[in-house]
Amino acid sequence: MNTQAANTAHAPIASPLSALSPSTLDDSGKLLIRVTVGFLVLLHGIFKLSAGVGFIGGMLAKAGLPGGLAYLVYVGEIAAPLLMIAGVFTRAAAAVVVINMLVAFGLVHMADLFAMTKQGGWALELQGLYLFGALTVVLLGAGRFSVGGRNGRWN
Repeated sequence: MNTQAANTAHAPIASPLSALSPSTLDDSGKLLIRVTVGFLVLLHGIFKLSAGVGFIGGMLAKAGLPGGLAYLVYVGEIAAPLLMIAGVFTRAAAAVVVINMLVAFGLVHMADLFAMTKQGGWALELQGLYLFGALTVVLLGAGRFSVGGRNGRWN
């Protein structure tokens, strides 16, 4: 009987990820979530640079708030995402994105909070992913693949 063939038939299949340490995988996941959320929110900020924030000022005024607060959207959609992507002041920057998204929910999206799309998805799933993705970064931090490093004082 060929025992070598019998033993190799039950050998586990090696995964390319099995060569990486759990720490490396964790830090890679942190890098992926903060860069993805940061980049996607940043695109909204870049649009607002060209289109302006007048419509946000109008919504703020309708809510009884000063229209000048609309310029804070540049902090929440440009400065904070750039800091998240770089991994500098990461948790604070992600918290700013969370606040930005909560304000967006309150000003723009309350009517759709419990609405569903025709395809069965949540009407605010994109905004929800931004909100909860940024909240995930607040909880996890930047990881070692960042300007601040694993234990950097800026994370």
